[in-house]
Amino acid sequence: MNKKTLICKFWLACMTGGAMAAAAVARQLPVPAATAAATDKVIADLVAASRILADLNVMDGFGHVSARHPSHPDHFLMSRSKAPATVTAEDIVEHDQDGNGIDANGRGLFLERYIHSEIYRTRPDVMAIVHSHSPGVVPFSVSQTPLRPVYHNSAFLGAGVPVFEIRQTAGMSDMLIRNAQIGKALAAVLADKPVVLLRGHGDVVVGPSLPIVVFRAYYTEVNARLQQQAIALGPVTYLEPEEARIADKVNEQVVMRPWDLWKKKVGEKQPSP
Repeated sequence: MNKKTLICKFWLACMTGGAMAAAAVARQLPVPAATAAATDKVIADLVAASRILADLNVMDGFGHVSARHPSHPDHFLMSRSKAPATVTAEDIVEHDQDGNGIDANGRGLFLERYIHSEIYRTRPDVMAIVHSHSPGVVPFSVSQTPLRPVYHNSAFLGAGVPVFEIRQTAGMSDMLIRNAQIGKALAAVLADKPVVLLRGHGDVVVGPSLPIVVFRAYYTEVNARLQQQAIALGPVTYLEPEEARIADKVNEQVVMRPWDLWKKKVGEKQPSP
């Protein structure tokens, strides 16, 4: 079937078959090399991000990371439901803006994909999202002590770290962000911040790129552990908001240094083909 015929089928599907039918036809159209290369790069980085976060003990058998699709900004890329350390490029699924797996082909999806779909819907500045059960962070989600930056690498926390209380939206639940309604409520609590805690569950971290969101997810966990140690010693001097703002700009400029190191480390740990 030639390109002209496919284009005609695409527009017919748009008018009569709905978005899913149109998407199915669109996937048969030739993809420009530049677009395909950009998508392949994001997929490779997404696989690396999953493995890095597992290697850094931010994630274990649970947790997920996503990236906004480079050529379809209302879509996002995320692994099928699988342990982060085992994710490969073949596991990455394109999701639409409602969290549906466009090319899932029967593969199981994460129950909490609505975290990602609703944040991408409300935050056009967000290009990547991490959800984890980061162990050092959980105590701050259930106590009255706010998570605050104690050193420069966690300066992004200076913007404030809200806590999402799922009972206000879902009542007595299984604590999972398992539908769009709960995801929308979570996105509203996150607002314009880089991190939100989920009471008794974990956290969600967002950023303008995969390297930055991995950096933030890791240093959120590190800061949580350091803050608990500092509190045990006595009164704590935290970064002031202006200090945090200035330090965060510097961190974003040098984020590729740890990113490249982390990628190298997880690459070396993979078995030879």
